[in-house]
Amino acid sequence: QVQLVESGGALVQPGGSLRLSCVVSGFTLDYYNMGWFRQAPGKEREGISCISSGGGSTYYPESVKGRFTISRDNAKNTVYLQMNSLKPEDKGVYYCATYLGAVPMGKCRIPDFGTGGQGTQGTVSS
Repeated sequence: QVQLVESGGALVQPGGSLRLSCVVSGFTLDYYNMGWFRQAPGKEREGISCISSGGGSTYYPESVKGRFTISRDNAKNTVYLQMNSLKPEDKGVYYCATYLGAVPMGKCRIPDFGTGGQGTQGTVSS
């Protein structure tokens, strides 16, 4: 049974940091590109970071470039998202999922994401 379990969301102040984790099971992580997308209230889903299966290539949209870093530890079946310099507009539910597009050429487009886990809530507020 395929499972993705996200964790690490919290309430932080603007300028703060969060590190999200996604533990996967039921499939071999090594074979898949992975990514994170978020859902903010009243907004469309946004792909915010993608990483190739071996970790050598990444992609970030302009909205998070320079602030977010995706990484993976295939031996631990875990994908991470380090989020720094958080802004109020970063508020949302964050999901990880397999990414079926190419990294970085696919540009983390939402239609190329698989089904995410239950998500983890990140809130940025003073």
